[in-house]
Amino acid sequence: METFQTRQERRSTGSSRNELPVSQELAGQILRRDGGAGHGFRGCFSFVSAYTSPVAEVFQWDTTRALVMGVLNVTPDSFSDGGKFLDVERAVAHGKAMAEAGADIIDVGGESTRPGSQPVNAEEELRRVLPVIERLHPHSEGHASAWPPFPDGRDEARPSERRGFVISVDTTKAAVAERALAAGAQIVNDISALRFDPRMVAVVREHGAGVVLMHMQGTPEAMQENPRYADVLGEVMGFLRARIAFALDRGIRREQIAIDPGIGFGKTVEHNLVLLARLDEFQTLGCAVLVGPSRKSFIGKLLNRQPEERIWGTAAAVAWAIAQGVHVVRVHDVAEAVDVVRMVEAIRSAR
Repeated sequence: METFQTRQERRSTGSSRNELPVSQELAGQILRRDGGAGHGFRGCFSFVSAYTSPVAEVFQWDTTRALVMGVLNVTPDSFSDGGKFLDVERAVAHGKAMAEAGADIIDVGGESTRPGSQPVNAEEELRRVLPVIERLHPHSEGHASAWPPFPDGRDEARPSERRGFVISVDTTKAAVAERALAAGAQIVNDISALRFDPRMVAVVREHGAGVVLMHMQGTPEAMQENPRYADVLGEVMGFLRARIAFALDRGIRREQIAIDPGIGFGKTVEHNLVLLARLDEFQTLGCAVLVGPSRKSFIGKLLNRQPEERIWGTAAAVAWAIAQGVHVVRVHDVAEAVDVVRMVEAIRSAR
């Protein structure tokens, strides 16, 4: 069985990942965390010492390996798993199970963004997500010792034990992000790319949080009615380039930012396929790249499968994304995605 230490040694011998450069200002300031348990696990991010930030530490994406973000929807109406995890106990158990299966990030969302969905107010969103984040946080990165030891006293650690993970909150509302970050989340996954709430950029900056900037044409209520592009790749990349500049101009560091082309958000099947086919080009924007193809309708239309039957279509999209150099994949089926990621990285490292 591969231990954390042997995985760390394998990674340190040379990575074929498309690593992003760290600015000279930040050189030598990276503090790699081991999850708090001392097992050699590097974690899915770094913190960098801040010179001008109001916080002492600033989130930085680890782009030296592929990360798996597990989806935890605490909503009644999400397209794939709506209503399954509304109960706090079930949601927390599912989050811990995804961490045990190898998720590096648990993405907690309290508002459905499926096509045609209706927004909810901040109070309702907080009622859904906050108890889950508060309950998951003691098990997250920095608290890895909270995981129980092996009953037979073995020192060797499984991927399912003694590894850190971080918590992300999937929201467009600054009030929700602020409370979630205070409760232990470390990433804001904003499908509006900091557009819907003018206070969001300040919340991310003041907390030194990681942020995901996603492309979406329109809003969830109407985004799939008739999406049109003259040049889907050029327009999506142009939008993300502008949103990166917006964040940088307001004090968020490039190392904090991940970009997401927004598969399924205001795109036809053909649009999604073009973006997937040319994922490698998004790395030219200089930020970590995240992709979320999991169980999306374009897979269902291509393969004639219902959401719960789209695991193999999702696996194919994940394999392609990792082969194209994507840094983070957002999925519902974590254990399967972890296997796919490990296999693709193993094959590529043998070149």
